[in-house]
Amino acid sequence: RADPPANRDQAIAEIRDPDAANRVEAIVWLANHGTMADTERLQERLRDDSPFVRALAERGLWRLWSRSGNSEIDQLMARGAEQMESEHLDDAISTFTEVIRRRPEFAEGWNKRATARYLAGEYRDSIADCVEVLKRNPGHFGALSGLGQIYLRLDQPEHALAWFRKALEVNPNLTGVESVIEQIEEQ
Repeated sequence: RADPPANRDQAIAEIRDPDAANRVEAIVWLANHGTMADTERLQERLRDDSPFVRALAERGLWRLWSRSGNSEIDQLMARGAEQMESEHLDDAISTFTEVIRRRPEFAEGWNKRATARYLAGEYRDSIADCVEVLKRNPGHFGALSGLGQIYLRLDQPEHALAWFRKALEVNPNLTGVESVIEQIEEQ
């Protein structure tokens, strides 16, 4: 294609274009410039005919969800992610708690703290954070599959299976989740 969408209206119009290249450009535009209101449009592309479009839509959703709209919050998120990556989980939890204090409506702050709490073995607190994510972003397949992982750790495979299935309903491309479901069902 010659040019990417010039604005949101054009991206929205092209996200269902018959030409996959145009759908790709629309996804990229919405991932980089869109708002949470565009989540549903990107989620629709998780069922696209093109595997490339589906994969890009998933990455686009993560990118869209990770933008708070506030540079200070985004810097805190980056710091917390680095702390989590370095296995400084108490620091990461504190940093994400500050994100939540400053911007409680930002679902990804809750999601990152849920992840840090999971890694720290704080499963009940992680569940509570995942619930908060889903209040703000019901289609957050990361939180849905995260709940499945937590319930597996708590040795509650029936609950885990239910959450994994919900994650797959939202994002049918989660092949790892499909594998875990098969393993649980075999047991």
